[in-house]
Amino acid sequence: MHKRALVTGGAGFIGSHLCERLLDEDYEVVCVDNLLTGSRNNVSHLHKRGRFSFLHGDVSGPVYLDRPVDLILHFASPASPFAYGRYPIETLRVGALGTLNTLEMARDMRARFVLASTSEVYGDPLEHPQSETYWGNVNPVGPRSVYDEAKRFAEALTATFRREHGVRASIVRIFNTFGPRMAPDDGRVVPTFVTQALRGEPLPITGDGRQTRSICYVDDIVEGVLRMAQADTMGPVNLGNDEELSVLELAERIKELTGSDSRFVFTRRPTDDPEKRRPDLRLARSVLDWSPRTPIDDGLRRTIAWFEEILAEEQEPQAAS
Repeated sequence: MHKRALVTGGAGFIGSHLCERLLDEDYEVVCVDNLLTGSRNNVSHLHKRGRFSFLHGDVSGPVYLDRPVDLILHFASPASPFAYGRYPIETLRVGALGTLNTLEMARDMRARFVLASTSEVYGDPLEHPQSETYWGNVNPVGPRSVYDEAKRFAEALTATFRREHGVRASIVRIFNTFGPRMAPDDGRVVPTFVTQALRGEPLPITGDGRQTRSICYVDDIVEGVLRMAQADTMGPVNLGNDEELSVLELAERIKELTGSDSRFVFTRRPTDDPEKRRPDLRLARSVLDWSPRTPIDDGLRRTIAWFEEILAEEQEPQAAS
């Protein structure tokens, strides 16, 4: 009999890759998504494989399954500044009520539970690189707080359910992730730079571009999440890439890989935009035997190829007319 997994936010960027990988691992997969920021297109190809079902629903409210599951991966949440800026209440709700509902489900079904938290719980960090023992520097009332604090509350709730109810619950803190199926307009640096470069449009650099990010290819993140699901540690455990790039360096690399002649335009830094981002991965290496394997340029090439297809599809109706 196949093990059964529930992936909340399964039609989103990382969630859809998790669904695909779980099918590869011989799981039966239930994907639940309210499609607020996810897309059916991300998982439409999975139906033909069998053992996959899509449930249009919102885990912030009641979700009913016909049978128990063995594993719950809670990835439901708007995740980009554009998305949680557009849906602030929904972001807070899924971080609180969505996490509560899925933890109660895990408790009642005796299922393994993994929470997708984020490097944003560190805020604009005063510690560099960021280790799991660092408590963060978060503005609790700023525009980014709807995501930062939703995930911090979700972590507290997950830890409490493990202590109070014995739920086999764990936390992964995911740093900047990129790859196919990112939304072209989600406002994060990789899709923004790639789409603008492919269109020959200016690349928007916020501030002076010296702020850093550490980007990790999605396949590596998925591998880390599944290793966490098979481990017994509660975490939190950082998952990401400890190769640090400035935003300007990343823009230059994407411009080179796309062969674009786009110029740079400098704009105002968003409020509470982190100055530095780099995960301390010592814990992931020791407890999960995990580290990122995909070179950044290889991941960027795959991502660029995917966006080239997406942009070509967008232009086809115009060409036909």
